[in-house]
Amino acid sequence: MRHRKKGRKLGRDKDQREALLINLIKSLLFYEEITTTEAKAKEMARWAEKIITLAKVDSVHHRRNAFKIVRDKKVTKKLFDVIAPRYKNRSGGYTKIIKFKYRQGDDALMCRVKLV
Repeated sequence: MRHRKKGRKLGRDKDQREALLINLIKSLLFYEEITTTEAKAKEMARWAEKIITLAKVDSVHHRRNAFKIVRDKKVTKKLFDVIAPRYKNRSGGYTKIIKFKYRQGDDALMCRVKLV
């Protein structure tokens, strides 16, 4: 039974799910707006909020922890130099999920995720 278990499985095992979410977060931080399904968007937004909160304190320790998750130097640099200073006075709610259409192939609800 999965009572009181947080998170979504997204039809994948743990390694594939983590790789998917990390790549979605990388794309969100690099392009600042992406389109994906509703379930992936909601799960990715949870992770992205945590990483942006981590990046608000600019130290070597926090940069290394963010790099462990994001695994990309360009994205980590942008996260700390551009994105995190934008949210210094904000205590959360860095992402916005906008539902906008159904995918033609399988009728999945598509959402656009933006950094506020």
